[in-house]
Amino acid sequence: MVGVCGPFTDVAADSFCPFVLEIFYLGITTGTTPTTYDPTATVSRLQMAAFLSRTVDGVLLRGGRRGSLGQFWTTQNSTVLGLTTVGSNPQGAKSDGADIWVACDGDDTVSRVRGSDGKLLETWTGATLATGVLSAMGKVFVTGQGTPGLLYRIDPSLPAGVVTTVASSLGTNPRFATFDGARIWTGGSGVSIVTPGATIPWTVTVVTSGFQFLIGIIFDGSNVWVADQGAGELFKLDASGGILQTVTIGLQPWGAVFDGSNIWVANSATPSVSVVRASTGAVLATLTGNGLDVPYGGAFDGRRVLFANVGGGSISLWKAADLTSLGSFSTGGSSFPYDACSDGTNFWIPLLGPNQLARF
Repeated sequence: MVGVCGPFTDVAADSFCPFVLEIFYLGITTGTTPTTYDPTATVSRLQMAAFLSRTVDGVLLRGGRRGSLGQFWTTQNSTVLGLTTVGSNPQGAKSDGADIWVACDGDDTVSRVRGSDGKLLETWTGATLATGVLSAMGKVFVTGQGTPGLLYRIDPSLPAGVVTTVASSLGTNPRFATFDGARIWTGGSGVSIVTPGATIPWTVTVVTSGFQFLIGIIFDGSNVWVADQGAGELFKLDASGGILQTVTIGLQPWGAVFDGSNIWVANSATPSVSVVRASTGAVLATLTGNGLDVPYGGAFDGRRVLFANVGGGSISLWKAADLTSLGSFSTGGSSFPYDACSDGTNFWIPLLGPNQLARF
C-alpha cells in the first residue's frame, strides 16, 4: 500500500517528502523497511559514508557524456574495439574535445582522427620524432624527442600541412607536456618551461637541478607535478621549476594522470600504479594486479582511470572515486598499447604494433 510519501508510511507529505523520494528513486537509500523510512533516526558515520558514496556514483554515472548517450557498457574484448590506422609508431594521444591527435614518431607525423566515428581526417608532417601531445590555447602542441628537444604547434583551423616549430631548446627527449594556463611544461633531461610569445622561437627555461629523467607531467590547478623515471619519485614543483615536495613512488614511473583530486602514476617496472593525494602529497594506495604489465600512459574520463599495458597488450581500468578495480581488457595480440586519452565519451589508445588508434 502506498503511503503518504511514496512507499513510506512514516513520512508526511510535506516539504521534505520530495527530498526523501529523490534519494529513494536514485537508490541512495532504500529505507529501513519497504514501507518505513524512520525519519528521526540517528545516522552513523558508516551510514553517511554509504549515502555519500552512492550519491557520487550516481551523479558521475548519470551526469557524464556516456550517460546522456546511453553508453553504459564497458568494452569487453579486442574484437569490438574501434580501430583507425594512423601514422607509423603512434606514441602520445590527446583529445581537443572533438578530435583525437596522435603523435607518430616512426614517420614524423601527427594524425587527426574524428572522435565521433574514428575517421582519419588529416595528417600533419614535419614533426621529427613526435612523441607527446597537448591541447591548449585552441592549438595542438607536440613534443619532439631529440638533443635538444623540440616543441611543435598545429593550428587545427588551418588545412593540414607542415607543423610549426615554436621551440628547439627543450631538455633532451621530452615526452609528455602540460599547460598551467600561461606556460607549457615538458619533461626529459630536466623540466622545460616554455613561455608563448608573439614571435618564435618562444622562450625556454630548462631546470635540471635535482632531476634525473622526467617523464609523466601534469598540472593540478595549482602546481605542476612530474615523475622522475630514474629516481622513482614524484615531484611537486614551484612556478620556477624548483622542487617543493618529493613523494617516493614505484620503479621507473611513466605516465601520470590527474582526476581532479588525486594523481595516478604508472610504475612500469614494478608494475603498479601509485595514487597520490594532490593536496598533501600523501600516497593513498599502491595498486597492483588488475592486469598491470609494464603500464605506460593513462587517462581519466570523468569517472574511470585507464592505463595502457605495453607489455601485456591490454588496458587496466579503475573507478576513480574509490580505486575499485574494474578489470583488465585485451587490446589484441602484439598490439603494444602505449598511451591513452579520453574525450569524455571514449578512451583512445595508440597501438604501436599495428600502427592504429583504438577506441575503447
